[in-house]
Amino acid sequence: MSGNGSKRTGAGARAGQAGTGKKRGLRQSVGELRPSQFLFTYGVGAIVDLPYLSVLVMGLEDWESTLPYGRPDGLAYIYEERLLQSVRAVLGPQVERLQALPSVAEENGPANPFDPSKLIGIPVTPFPRWLLCPACRTLASIKSGLFELRTDPFHPDRARYVHTHCPRRGKPPTALPARFLMACHNGHLDDFPWHYYVHQGKPCPYARFRLIEIGVSGEAADVQVRCDECGIQKPMSEAFDSEAAKHLPPCPGRHPHLRQREDCNETPRAILLGASNSWFPLLLSTLAVPEVRDPLEQLVIQHWTLLSKVTSQEGVTLLKSIGQLAGSLEAYEDGQIWEVVARRRREQEEEAEAGESKYGRPSLLKVPEWRVLSQPQSVLDADDFRLKPVAVPDGYADILERVVLVERLREVQAMIGFTRIEAPDELLDLSASSPQSKPERVRLSRQGPRWVPAIEVRGEGIFLQLREEPLRAWEERLIGSAYTGDFIKAHCDWRRRHSLLADPATFPGLRYVLLHSLAHALIRQLTLECGYGAASLRERIYALGPEDEDGPMAGILLYTAAPDSEGTLGGLVSLGEPVQLGRHLRAALEHMQICTSDPLCAEHRALGDGSLHQAACHACLFLPETSCERGNKYLDRSLLVPTIVPERARLAFFGELFPELVMGQ
Repeated sequence: MSGNGSKRTGAGARAGQAGTGKKRGLRQSVGELRPSQFLFTYGVGAIVDLPYLSVLVMGLEDWESTLPYGRPDGLAYIYEERLLQSVRAVLGPQVERLQALPSVAEENGPANPFDPSKLIGIPVTPFPRWLLCPACRTLASIKSGLFELRTDPFHPDRARYVHTHCPRRGKPPTALPARFLMACHNGHLDDFPWHYYVHQGKPCPYARFRLIEIGVSGEAADVQVRCDECGIQKPMSEAFDSEAAKHLPPCPGRHPHLRQREDCNETPRAILLGASNSWFPLLLSTLAVPEVRDPLEQLVIQHWTLLSKVTSQEGVTLLKSIGQLAGSLEAYEDGQIWEVVARRRREQEEEAEAGESKYGRPSLLKVPEWRVLSQPQSVLDADDFRLKPVAVPDGYADILERVVLVERLREVQAMIGFTRIEAPDELLDLSASSPQSKPERVRLSRQGPRWVPAIEVRGEGIFLQLREEPLRAWEERLIGSAYTGDFIKAHCDWRRRHSLLADPATFPGLRYVLLHSLAHALIRQLTLECGYGAASLRERIYALGPEDEDGPMAGILLYTAAPDSEGTLGGLVSLGEPVQLGRHLRAALEHMQICTSDPLCAEHRALGDGSLHQAACHACLFLPETSCERGNKYLDRSLLVPTIVPERARLAFFGELFPELVMGQ
C-alpha cells in the first residue's frame, strides 16, 4: 500500500477521505462518499472513480488503521442485535460487531493535509493497473515505469498519473485508466489480459501496446489494440462477441480487493470499466423495533455494545462515572441496571448453548417488525421508534385492518458480501448453508471477518395491514388456476436458468405479488406530493400465509430514511392521515387500470420470455432499484384492478370491492 501510490478514500456522515503520496504519512482526503453510496454503489470490491484515478475499495483487513475506535461521537460501532445475529448466520459466529463507516468532522476553514487525524478513511488501491496515455495512445501497466504519480498535498484531488516520456510536445499528459477489464461469475476481477489477447499465448518479451480508435462511437468495434514490437493488431470487439472465450485465457481467480488468487473453473468475460454488472452488493437490513415492555430493559438493549462488556455492578458504576451511560440511564440505580444486564447475558448464553439464535436466519428479520407494527398499542415509544395508529380511510374498512403512521424509525443495513456479473437473487439463497447459492458470494476479507461495515438511517413511514378474510378468499379463488400455475412455472424456469433451486415452494405466493404491486402503485402515487422522489422511498413487504410458521402476515411498510440523526421532515407521514391516504389509494388504483404501454403491458406474460413479472413495466409499476426489495420482480397490476384484458378481470383483488373501477366510472 505504498510505493505505487496507494490511496485512501473514506465514507462517513457526508464525506470520505482519500490520501495520496508515496510515504505512509502523506495520505489526505480526496473523494467524498455518502454512507448510502458506499453500501449500494462503492462498497468493498467496487471500483470508485476519483477525479483522475480509478481505484478499488480494499478488503476489511486493510481498514484496521482507518477505523475511528474510541471516538466520542459513538460512531465506531452500530448496535442492532437481531441484524448482528443474522449476519453471523451467514458469515460465521466470529463476527463481533457492526462497524460504522469511518468519517471526520467538517471544518470551517482550510484543512491541514498533514494533520494525523485526517488519516481516517476507506483504503483503496489504483485499479485497473493498466493506464492509457490519451496523447500517444500508449497502453502500459503502472509497473512498467512509463507513468509517474504526481500529488499535491494541498490539492489532493489533483493526484494523477502522468506519461512522463510521451513523444508529444508539451507537459506530460494525464494518464487514463484502461476501460477494459475481465471478470467471472465467481466474483473474480482482473486487468484485461492484453498480452494473451493480442499474441494468443505466443511469447513477445518486448511487447509495447497502443490502443487505437478507428471510429468516433467509442464502442469496442471501433477500438483496436496493436503491439508496436511485432505489429499484430486486433479489434477489441472479439473480446465481447459470442466466441470471446476463444480469445481470453482461463480465469486467473484473482480477488484484487483481498490480494488473493484461487482456483477457478469459470469462463471469464470482458467487461467495461464502470459497467453496472461489475459489482452488486449483498445486504441485510432490519428496523430497530422495541421488543420489550420494560423501559429500562429497552435502554439496556440500546447500550448493549458497552454494557455487554460489564461483568459486575462496579462496571456499571465505572461507565456512569466516565460519562459513557449519560442520558436516560442516569435515572436508574446501578443495581437495577446490573440486574437487567445479568439477566440478558444469561438469556444469550442459553441461546448459544441451544444452538441457533431465534433471529439467526435472515428470513426471520421481519417477524418482530410485523408483530410490533400490527400491534402498535402494545409498543412503548422509543427515541428511534414512534407509532401512531390512525383510522382506516372511508370506504376501505372491508379490506384494511389498520393504518399506522411510523413517525420515527431507524433502519440498520449491513454488507455481507457482493457478486459480479449477475445480481443476487432472494435473501434466502444467501445463507452459507444453501448449496444453490449462485452467483457466488464474494468475501469481504481473507479470513472470517470480525466485523462488517454497516450504516444506520432514520426516517418515517406508513404501514398498511390488509384484512385476512377477503385476502384469503381471493387466494382460494385463484388456487389451481392456470394463471397461478404459469406464474410458478415461470418462477422455476427463471431460477433454473440462474443455477438456483427450482422448487415451486420457493415461489413467494400470489399474496406477495399482490402486496408488492400495491406497494409500488402507492409509492408512485405518494411521490407526487410527499416531497421525496421515488428513489428516496422504500418498501418492506410482510407476506406469509396462515399455514406458515410465523403467519399470517399481510402488510406493507412504505418509508423514507436519511443518515441525518434527526431523520426526515414528516412529508410522508402527513399523507397517511385518513382523508389523504384514501385519496391516494383511490388514485393509485385508478392509475393501474391503464398503462401508456398497453396493450403490450396488460397482455404481458412471464412464462416464455424469461421475466418474473406479468402486467408491469417502467411506465406503470417499476421503481428504482433502491426502492424495490425484489428487483422489480413479482409484479402484476392486473391483481389489483381490472385492465384492458377481459380474461384477467377475475384476478383483481380490488375489482369486487370497488366495482365502479371495473366500469371505469
